[in-house]
Amino acid sequence: MAMFCSQAGARPRTWEASPPEHKKWVEVFKACDEDNKGYLSREDFKVAVVMLFGYKPSKIEADSVMSSVDPNTSGIRLKEFLDIVRKKKEAQLYRNEVRHIFTAFDRHYRGYLTLEDFKKAFKQVAPKLSERIILEVFRFHIYVMDQ
Repeated sequence: MAMFCSQAGARPRTWEASPPEHKKWVEVFKACDEDNKGYLSREDFKVAVVMLFGYKPSKIEADSVMSSVDPNTSGIRLKEFLDIVRKKKEAQLYRNEVRHIFTAFDRHYRGYLTLEDFKKAFKQVAPKLSERIILEVFRFHIYVMDQ
């Protein structure tokens, strides 16, 4: 079973693929390495991402991945591929967690949070927290979103 642990406001710290999921990643690598080269080319990698995540990576994402691999190899080796997929999966889980928390705060399904939404949510989860701190947190999140 996959394990996912995080702390409020922090990126996931521990996430390991379950054995069946890890096996699936290896199978996708092998399926995309059609000529049994031992590595994935740029195009092979794009196909693998479509198979695992359901979207075609952008040129920027493909460039980023290809520039991060060992320049002495001709492409992405299995170990590098597994690390890339693990990081993508971890980021996906983190985004899902953030979306879940946002949805819990957005009680009126508006797609944005007001200060009142924030106050009500914090009153439930941290009733002794001062209004000044709640306001600072709200302002900080507005600042981060503006960046």
